[in-house]
Amino acid sequence: MIELGKYAGPVLAAWAVSLALLALMVAQTLLADARARRALEQVERNRG
Repeated sequence: MIELGKYAGPVLAAWAVSLALLALMVAQTLLADARARRALEQVERNRG
């Protein structure tokens, strides 16, 4: 592992927060996609 010296804690914490936020954004995007697909399927069923 890279030697971070006295900054190891803040650097690793920043990485952890960044990765957590990225994971939350991906999850939110996937949930929004599923919601939009369900809504579109409902509209298509009602039209047909």
